[in-house]
Amino acid sequence: MSTKYDLIVIGGGPGGYVAAIRASQLGLKVAVVEKESLGGVCLNWGCIPTKALLKSAQVFEYIQHADSYGIQVGNAKVNFDGMVKRSREVAGGMSKGIQFLFKKNKIDTLEGFGKLMPNKQVEVTDDKGKKTVYSADHIILATGGRARELPNLPIDNQKIIGYRKAMVLEQQPKSMVVVGSGAIGVEFAYFYHTIGTQVTIVEYLPNIVPNEDEEVSKQLERTYKKMGMNILTNAEVTAVDTKGKGCKVSVKTKKGEEILECDVVLSAVGVVANLEGIGLEDVGVATDKGKVLVDEYYRTNIPGVYAIGDITHGPALAHVASAEGIICVENIAGHHPEPLDYANIPGCTYCSPEIASVGMTEKAARDAGYDIKVGKFPFSASGKASAAGAKDGFVKVIFDAKYGEWLGAHMIGANVTEMIAEVVVARRLETTAHEIIKSVHPHPTMSEAVMEAAAAAYGEVIHM
Repeated sequence: MSTKYDLIVIGGGPGGYVAAIRASQLGLKVAVVEKESLGGVCLNWGCIPTKALLKSAQVFEYIQHADSYGIQVGNAKVNFDGMVKRSREVAGGMSKGIQFLFKKNKIDTLEGFGKLMPNKQVEVTDDKGKKTVYSADHIILATGGRARELPNLPIDNQKIIGYRKAMVLEQQPKSMVVVGSGAIGVEFAYFYHTIGTQVTIVEYLPNIVPNEDEEVSKQLERTYKKMGMNILTNAEVTAVDTKGKGCKVSVKTKKGEEILECDVVLSAVGVVANLEGIGLEDVGVATDKGKVLVDEYYRTNIPGVYAIGDITHGPALAHVASAEGIICVENIAGHHPEPLDYANIPGCTYCSPEIASVGMTEKAARDAGYDIKVGKFPFSASGKASAAGAKDGFVKVIFDAKYGEWLGAHMIGANVTEMIAEVVVARRLETTAHEIIKSVHPHPTMSEAVMEAAAAAYGEVIHM
């Protein structure tokens, strides 16, 4: 294994491994430093295994409501260990897939903890403490993030847990308080509630999934309450007493203080960048507010050193890290890639019903001074949704009234994470509402709701 490369990537997550593969395709000699498993948090402890758990919960939910589809089944029981085992097997299979891709693309894997050193060098410390120094013309930092800890909510992975532990608990808790209602919070809330855990969500802001359009947030809250979840918004966890058998969670609300008792507390209050110990200070890489500062091609202030993904300013999303990695290495290789359009990044949340969005919310568009046209089509009016028994939710679209620019789209419902890409591509191509309305969508499909919502914005909707 060489000690000199064209490119060394520190971190093998969805930013790092994608950057490495693209760099190899472009003829660079590449190595990736990874201390755990290729694929990073997303593949091993995030995106992929959580979706496997959510699918198990969804299958259980289908079986419980089988009679509404004209099917009679016996009493279904949750095999919690089996769900966890399947989730880990799915993640393990995907990680092996990345290993295959590395062999195919002749990428070296340097196992250990990577640290940036002066003069374009990287020190790799393996699990036995042995240090090896490698050099490269270019070094990409892609060290990702981890669960954020609040001072009054210290994660002990026994009674107060983070997302990693939530995926591999030894036994299913009877009750859980989820602190934070972003994607991680509402996904685990759905999973555990569906398999029988009593779930309470505590959100500091006025709405759950607070980054979404307000109508989407309200819809999810209604659905979750209808399912039987307890939702506390405008609420703050001030302390957790873990001295007894379970947890006593002190929650400050507008009505006063409440004490919630539960078996376990899941802290889902976001992620923090992994910047510690990777040599930024030794080399002089500039940071701001816990993130590495980069330009539009992910160059830091130090020549030959780059940063992508969760450690830079921007959405902490796997697909963003991958796109950044590709742009970074294509620029390194002398190509002329377009900078990433951060205003056209889709966000997806895989609870049930799913949430997907891109662009401005209605409030953001109005606050920006746009005169807008808003169209909304409920899945209750969709033939495919009715046939599927998935009538909850809607598609909402927002257009600039003057020029017809598609400012944003917000969806909540079954399979909407598979539908949002249409909007992303259309926005990139500067498609107007009328072009969407006149593009024939197949019937019956959930995706018809996008066309119908666009038609609703211009008073042309047929099925509502």
